[in-house]
Amino acid sequence: MHRRTLPKLLPTLALLALLPLATGCDQIAELLELPNPERDAARMEAEGRAIGSGCRHSGRSLEDCYTLNPSADKAAVFAGWRDMNDYMLERKLEVVPAQLTQLPTLPGTPAAADPSAATASPAAGSPAQPPAQAPATR
Repeated sequence: MHRRTLPKLLPTLALLALLPLATGCDQIAELLELPNPERDAARMEAEGRAIGSGCRHSGRSLEDCYTLNPSADKAAVFAGWRDMNDYMLERKLEVVPAQLTQLPTLPGTPAAADPSAATASPAAGSPAQPPAQAPATR
């Protein structure tokens, strides 16, 4: 190479060397938890749609879905509920009710420390109570 062309190529080579670092900017920003309004809005929209479609698939009314998920974006919940409703009507799908009778406990909580408390049956002679329907969680 000529000595005159090397200084001309140096900026180009430097940009090519830094290119892999620039492609990971979104990942770096996410790791550093930098605010990104567009990403957060897209995440809230996707979560709301998922909540709405899950509510419709399990047979919950839209109002119940709003009540059980107060922090979810109502417009996104409605859009997900409506999309799932259309999908179910087109394919003649039936509602799939939730099978949980109580919320699962996380390790370290008082109910998880005593496994017999979670599976205890009602005492003999006491009226059996119907299982409470588990609220939807986000």
